[in-house]
Amino acid sequence: MRDDGSLGERNDVVLTGLNHKMGYRGTTNTLLTFGEGAHTPGGRAGAVGFLVGEEHRGLTYMFHMMNEARIGVGAGAAALGYTGYLHALEYARTRTQGRPPTDRDPGTPPVRIVEHTDVRRMLLAAKSYAEGGLALALYCARLVDEELTAGSSTDRARAHLLLEVLTPIAKSWPSQWGPVADDLAIQVLGGAGYTRDHPVEQFYRDNRLNPIHEGTAGIQGLDLLGRKVVMEGGAGLALLAETITATTARAAGTEWVGLAADLDATVARLGAVTATLWSAGDPAVTLANATAYLEAAGHVVVAWLWLEQALATGAQTSDFHQGKRAAARYFHRYELPKVHTQLDLLESLDRTVLDTPETWL
Repeated sequence: MRDDGSLGERNDVVLTGLNHKMGYRGTTNTLLTFGEGAHTPGGRAGAVGFLVGEEHRGLTYMFHMMNEARIGVGAGAAALGYTGYLHALEYARTRTQGRPPTDRDPGTPPVRIVEHTDVRRMLLAAKSYAEGGLALALYCARLVDEELTAGSSTDRARAHLLLEVLTPIAKSWPSQWGPVADDLAIQVLGGAGYTRDHPVEQFYRDNRLNPIHEGTAGIQGLDLLGRKVVMEGGAGLALLAETITATTARAAGTEWVGLAADLDATVARLGAVTATLWSAGDPAVTLANATAYLEAAGHVVVAWLWLEQALATGAQTSDFHQGKRAAARYFHRYELPKVHTQLDLLESLDRTVLDTPETWL
């Protein structure tokens, strides 16, 4: 833009420098300065902006872009968690160290570390996070299609409403637990995982960005509890509960009836706690622990998707199908019970953080 406002070679935006990041170094991140005085459009220091779309609709346009980006961030976080898990799995199947607790003979050759129970625990946890996050991202991608292409207006509206509720979870849950999968991958490799001789340390550094960009976890919590679960009189949360319980009903007569029953109880309690939070009469109290609400809701949703995957295995007995069942059992036994601790906190309308002044920090 020239000083007279016409298009030309001059630029009102100055590239100040590059950010030197912890990870994600394959993507350039720049520092831009607007109107620092290097150029003078209109005879004074500044930058010239152009209106895109209608006035006062900027946030609406931004969220149209942002919601799609949030699902993409969640998918990327799940993918990074998945590759970390796969690298750790391969390492654990080839690295030998130690012996079983039942074998104290020093002459016995060491076993592969995948044979140690705690290593299998870490791998199973990472698998449940990575494949659970991937299932969530793929389900939301399906809803993105269905809200535009479903055969009836009712089905399109349903997909849209469900996507509205799930989007903050789709961004935040894989972004929180994908890095945990990568953290576990480093742990499986031990000291080797902490070096650049293996890529798992890079996966962790790269993935650590995902809880930050396109809206931090805290922002997603405020969006979910402050807007999405109460929109249209709570229709979005009710639709999510209805969708989940349709799956749990299909588990009757299967080995997954226990997971289904626990999931039903947790979904019902999530709805009751949501009502309790909004009965506080003070938005500051309601939203004080919105991130805990987001984490609890995310675990409920991923537990549902693990039930869906478990049911889909049918009578198949391949290692792939058995692995899905094992991960579903892990999530049921180890992860779903954590939700109730968070719901206990939320139900109490706890003010610990709200009432802590900055001078105490």
